[in-house]
Amino acid sequence: MAQLASHPPAKTPQNDARRRGTVVAAFGRHFEVRTGADVLRCHTRGKKNDYACGDEVEVAPAGDGLGVIEALAPRRNLLWRSDAFREKLIAANLTLVAIVVAPEPGFSDLLVSRCLAAAASEDIPALIVLNKSDLAASLPLARERLRIFAAIGYEVAEVSARAGAVELAARLADERAILVGQSGMGKSTLINALVPSAAAATREISSALDTGKHTTTLARLYPRGDGWLIDSPGMQAFGLAHLDEAALTQAFVEFRPYLGQCRFRDCRHDTEPGCALRAAVAAGRIAPRRFEHFHLIRDEIAAARKANPGW
Repeated sequence: MAQLASHPPAKTPQNDARRRGTVVAAFGRHFEVRTGADVLRCHTRGKKNDYACGDEVEVAPAGDGLGVIEALAPRRNLLWRSDAFREKLIAANLTLVAIVVAPEPGFSDLLVSRCLAAAASEDIPALIVLNKSDLAASLPLARERLRIFAAIGYEVAEVSARAGAVELAARLADERAILVGQSGMGKSTLINALVPSAAAATREISSALDTGKHTTTLARLYPRGDGWLIDSPGMQAFGLAHLDEAALTQAFVEFRPYLGQCRFRDCRHDTEPGCALRAAVAAGRIAPRRFEHFHLIRDEIAAARKANPGW
């Protein structure tokens, strides 16, 4: 996918009334944009749908709380996922990606690696949030499974949403952050603890759409101090088909010291002699599980690109 650039302004009489704002909700081809104290329900020109929560845009008010998104400001970064035929924009202009996991139900460490790679590919810092830390019986196993991420420098914060997640609230102060993770990790409870107005805002969106079914599939931005927090739908997959092999390798941050040191320039880090990454795994400097994650994701990307040569 090419970098999304600013759209050329439409030459209409509304241009003079344009307002700058931030996309605070995205559902289908409809968006909410906060412009100062107002929130406009907006649509886009034609079939364009390439906006995400956190995007800075220009809108033309259309009366009765409605508007049209006319232009997109350059993004500082973009978190998104993709498979062979679809792409999903998640959030833009972030300062932190917070990946929520929990002892129960069990979480996918492969999904954690996917999210970390997506964040690293856009140079967005990441935090792993171990929620439900009050589940004492299953907490040690969860900690052990996260050890491979802590060992390479990723911050792991243990919290209990039911207890208010006070430490996390302080950690996220003034960040432009997003919570991502599988369903069942307690993310909604965390959002309600961190943003008491969140439940009411969700009901308002549901009412505006005359349906409740979208409330579990939309992303929503909540202002917090000088920053904001984005709630995103629970996910079971996080494809990275938009990353080529070189970008994926760079996105595994612990690989970086060894890149360029393999005997062969075109080393794929499989069975080639003189592979610096395989040597680092054998020496205990790269976790075998992470190396396995890399190969699984790399092969998935190759299959997606074979299915859709347009990547």
